[in-house]
Amino acid sequence: MDPTRAFVKNVKRVVVKVGTAVVTRSDGRLAVGRLGAIFEQLEKLNSRGFEIILVTSGAVGAGRQRLKYRKLVNSSFADLQKPQVELDGKACAAVGQNGLMALYDTLFSQLDVTSSQLLVTDNDFKNADFRVQLGQTVNSLIALRSIPIFNENDAISTRKAPYEDASGIFWDNDSLAALLAMELNADLLLLLSDVDGLYSGPPCDPRSKLLHTYVKETHEGVIAFGDKSRMGRGGMDAKVKAAVNAAYSGTPVVIASGFATDNIIKVLSGERVGTLFHQDAGSWVSFTEVGAREMAVAARDCSRRLQALPSEDRRKVLLDVATALEANKSQIIEENEADVEAAKDFGYDESLVARLALKPEKISALANSVRKLADMEEPIGRVIKKTELADGLILDKISCPLGVLLIIFESRPDALVQIASLAIRSGNGLLLKGGKEARRSNAILHKLITGAIPDTVGDKLIGLLTTREEIPDLLKLDDVIDLVIPRGSNKLVSDIKNATKIPVLGHSDGICHVYVDKSAILDKAKKIVLDAKTDYPAACNAMETLLVHKDLATNGGIQELVIGLESEGVVLYGGPRASELLSISDVSSFHHEYSTRACAIEIVNDVDAAIKHIHKHGSGHTECIVTEDAQVAEYFLRHVDSAAVFHNASTRFCDGARFGLGAEVGISTSKIHARGPVGVEGLLTTRWILRGNGQVVQGDKGVTYTHKSLPIKS
Repeated sequence: MDPTRAFVKNVKRVVVKVGTAVVTRSDGRLAVGRLGAIFEQLEKLNSRGFEIILVTSGAVGAGRQRLKYRKLVNSSFADLQKPQVELDGKACAAVGQNGLMALYDTLFSQLDVTSSQLLVTDNDFKNADFRVQLGQTVNSLIALRSIPIFNENDAISTRKAPYEDASGIFWDNDSLAALLAMELNADLLLLLSDVDGLYSGPPCDPRSKLLHTYVKETHEGVIAFGDKSRMGRGGMDAKVKAAVNAAYSGTPVVIASGFATDNIIKVLSGERVGTLFHQDAGSWVSFTEVGAREMAVAARDCSRRLQALPSEDRRKVLLDVATALEANKSQIIEENEADVEAAKDFGYDESLVARLALKPEKISALANSVRKLADMEEPIGRVIKKTELADGLILDKISCPLGVLLIIFESRPDALVQIASLAIRSGNGLLLKGGKEARRSNAILHKLITGAIPDTVGDKLIGLLTTREEIPDLLKLDDVIDLVIPRGSNKLVSDIKNATKIPVLGHSDGICHVYVDKSAILDKAKKIVLDAKTDYPAACNAMETLLVHKDLATNGGIQELVIGLESEGVVLYGGPRASELLSISDVSSFHHEYSTRACAIEIVNDVDAAIKHIHKHGSGHTECIVTEDAQVAEYFLRHVDSAAVFHNASTRFCDGARFGLGAEVGISTSKIHARGPVGVEGLLTTRWILRGNGQVVQGDKGVTYTHKSLPIKS
């Protein structure tokens, strides 16, 4: 269920309004098939205990079609040559209402539902007694499982014409539906239209985007509406006015298509269908407020303002973030504990729950890592190379931000802090999508971090997405978003790569190996193996496969390693040779990331066999050799094709903070742009600055090239 639609769980009484364009076909005849599908949905909801109130338009249109036909049949040829007078709208309403209700009664009767007709006029609502009686009548009908059907009685309306506003109590059937929703204490008003909802521009314009949530503070006066309805007197402008009136009086409203199958059921199931109007929408900090492009463009604009700040001001932003984290530690822990408990209740894996938890010491460590980032050398505008192209023509290659990053990460809320801090330090705009299991933790951390960003930059520098439905629209924005970094499963990375033209930087599985060579000192090997597996089993740099030289299988070394692991609760799965020797369960696949206190173990003949195994089954993340033979160690380090390769050190050292990068947005197993832990440098690119004094190319005759490297001044 979309978080913005969670309120539907408590909806019982629903007012459904069907417009003329839904009720009738383009030729003016009643749309029997469409109405039948709508009525079937209403019958389902009625049988489930929902209290359904129907407001319908279409009487004038249906009557006009019938009267035009009768007039044509009864006209002579001479009559048809005369100028045709527009039919009286009140007469059309009287004729059409009769036929409309006859059809409705027939359709509902086929579904074994009783319906009832209530015609009202604008003047009726001026009478307080009428309003009381209206509520009592509707309650009685609903108690009898009858569906009340309302329509404005245009035949006897006191308006000068059916299309003119008389008193302002209601103007059309859209505003009537809104009025009834408020009068009858409805929990939801559903306005069915001939379009999918409210768009940012004309629905026929391919550049227009469907607004899933209307925010009065953002959209009022900005959204332009098209023409009025092709059949009725309203149109989208009328629907929006009615929706805003009802929503900000306490009744949520959804404008959705009446043409789409099961849209009513989908809305009441919490699916993000149509456009939602809600009085709390302005306080929702989410993608739904602005839409994909607007959110990405805002992040880009803010990033450019951030880059324009003096270096010391950018540094102060990070120091303020660190202070905010420490000052609000109790609030962070409270929200995080709620996420952890919810994850446990939901039955999430132990490894996921472990990644989710934020302890006081972790928050302090995060604050310290942010301060380290603040104290690092200024990364933006750094001259990497200076060249004299020709006399008086100087070329600088300088570092600059990538632009806007979209980062999709797993359940670790501490990743949000690291990623946001790196984006600020590198001058990039940022869009974040964290795991739903860390929703509350991510929300409080995002609030604290954006609260530390000065108004001169703008808090839209970092946008927080709340649902996965938002991601496809963002992945289309290759003209605004410069890099996508997915942090999660191999499937997530593959799905993202297949869905976008934007460059993707990420690692697949973290299948890390430790190879214990025959010359290893066993005590040293035991410490490294235990740390690599048990320090943080859920981490992507934890050991997943232990490879052991065959000599250790005969001198008892492998048994010592196994005893050490099993004493720490590690479950071992063996390859063909290890399972036979150690009498343990066979491994189902060597290409498997356990992320728990479990790992694979296998015996190999030598360092070449170990390297071959790693290249066949690994993910190119982090590998380690434990050996005292310097020649074997160097051979391993040179020949293993992974992002990080270690000698006599735990794989757990593969981390941005431990590498001195301050933090990381992730560990990349890609070979283009950045590889291994991605810190500030991995979020930068370069550009060229050329300074001259009037030089021109002139077919390469205008200058004499020197291409001389120049010293870079500090």
